[in-house]
Amino acid sequence: MDDPEILALLPAIAEQLQSPETPFVKEAYEHLLAQEDIEEEEARYMLAFCLADEIEKMNREERGFDLARYQMLLSLLPALPE
Repeated sequence: MDDPEILALLPAIAEQLQSPETPFVKEAYEHLLAQEDIEEEEARYMLAFCLADEIEKMNREERGFDLARYQMLLSLLPALPE
């Protein structure tokens, strides 16, 4: 859990966890914390991994941010995108 690109997104995840505009991020976070073997730091890293995956795909495909895809990735956690 030391990928600098993902670590750089942790402040954005912290903001999303507090924002009323992104309740689905907090829901995914709480779902992860309900798992016995997932700690807070790992849960935040998983959220950031999903955000990084969507940003990378957005850049590769030269398109805007796909909020529905991001929400879908979060809903699949703890499974991470490949």
